[in-house]
Amino acid sequence: MKNFNQILNNICLLTDSYKVSHYLQYPDKTEKVSSYFESREGAKFPEGVFFGLQYYLETYLAGKVVTEEKIQYAKELTALHFGSEVFNEKGWRYILEKHDGHLPIQIKAVPEGTVVPQSNVLMAVENTDKNCYWLTNYLESILLHPWYGCTVATQSREMKKIIQKYLIKTGTPELIDFKLHDFGFRGVSSIETAAVGGAAHLLNFKGTDTLVGCVLAKEIYDCPIAGFSIPAAEHSTITSWTREGEEKAYENMLEKYPKGFVAVVSDSYDIYNACKNIWGKKLREKVLNRDGTLVIRPDSGDPPKVVCEILHILYEAFGGRVNEKGYKVLDDHIRIIQGDGIDFDMLDMILCEMEKQGFSADNIAFGSGGGLLQKLNRDIQKFAFKCCAITVDGKQHDVYKDPVTDPGKISKRGEQMLVKGPNGFYSTRRTPDKVDHLIEVFNNGHVTKRHSFEECRERCKL
Repeated sequence: MKNFNQILNNICLLTDSYKVSHYLQYPDKTEKVSSYFESREGAKFPEGVFFGLQYYLETYLAGKVVTEEKIQYAKELTALHFGSEVFNEKGWRYILEKHDGHLPIQIKAVPEGTVVPQSNVLMAVENTDKNCYWLTNYLESILLHPWYGCTVATQSREMKKIIQKYLIKTGTPELIDFKLHDFGFRGVSSIETAAVGGAAHLLNFKGTDTLVGCVLAKEIYDCPIAGFSIPAAEHSTITSWTREGEEKAYENMLEKYPKGFVAVVSDSYDIYNACKNIWGKKLREKVLNRDGTLVIRPDSGDPPKVVCEILHILYEAFGGRVNEKGYKVLDDHIRIIQGDGIDFDMLDMILCEMEKQGFSADNIAFGSGGGLLQKLNRDIQKFAFKCCAITVDGKQHDVYKDPVTDPGKISKRGEQMLVKGPNGFYSTRRTPDKVDHLIEVFNNGHVTKRHSFEECRERCKL
């Protein structure tokens, strides 16, 4: 059987169909096309984390990516696709013969992990061979894909701000790293999505059940292990004991994992009975005598209501203390993780209700799946890749769009630079006498600058 992923990774076809025809549409004697990538004005979050480009460079653009076999495959497929000979065979063969299949492109970008306000250039792209002017925007489709890692990293960071706010007010801010756990692998559209999104989340937190995110952080960003997890039950492992054996199922978890953290989903039948009578009475002493922390997971119902009702039950059953900020904290042997329905908005709703009822944010961790990795699109942060300058017969002039129907889609004119003012804030300028904070990361088929995962984490710290 043919390796589909190898066939799919054909740079000649990693674009939108209509771009195959664009090499004929530029002005005669075009020599250079310059484009940029940004999060446009009007994005949901006013600042964003830049992350994920390195993966796409190393996976799809670096090395000898143009081969005779790929050219022939693309030529045959596009002839069928368009019903005519539209494919730029001459242009791709020029890259194969003149550049040994390496892409004559330069890419500059802000260092990964950097937090940049919206409406600023994040990446600049241009061709390095005048015969390949058409290549810059041919690559738009693949070079827009970092929108996903950027958006996950940005939203995860904003969720971190919410949790940190309540930890500062009601509890222990130092606990922040493990307060939002990635449950997203099963709910995303592809394994690649899980890997990129899972790694992006780990810039902000260290808890995950998306192992492929750890793999990407290891292989692309040189991090031995970026995220951690704990033994945990699911409904199948609890309900397989039958309803009558619910207590035995819970007891088995305590016995099989006698130390450290262990999470047990407890709403298979009646979460309130499980917390009050099974955990809180029948297994209470075993929980309190265990060398570790039991994490109870509700998985249904209205999250703010269920979480607070369980907290009251567990505090009555296991006791706890009132911290120096005046909020109740459960005994250290017992905690909650809420993994159902968690997204950006729900976090605040739950933590706000906990605060109202006198409970510290220390008592709870969160798991997020679709709300973290899948309920996202490019328009959330309004990412765009636009041509801004062109050189024709030795003369450069600005390129831009200015639609009367949508001022929000006005694009930048001329080659762009990202500069930092004396106040430390970034802005985008054309002035050549400023220091450009976009650094070269790719040149003529080679990744020229790599960022480690720890460097990325450090740059996006709150």
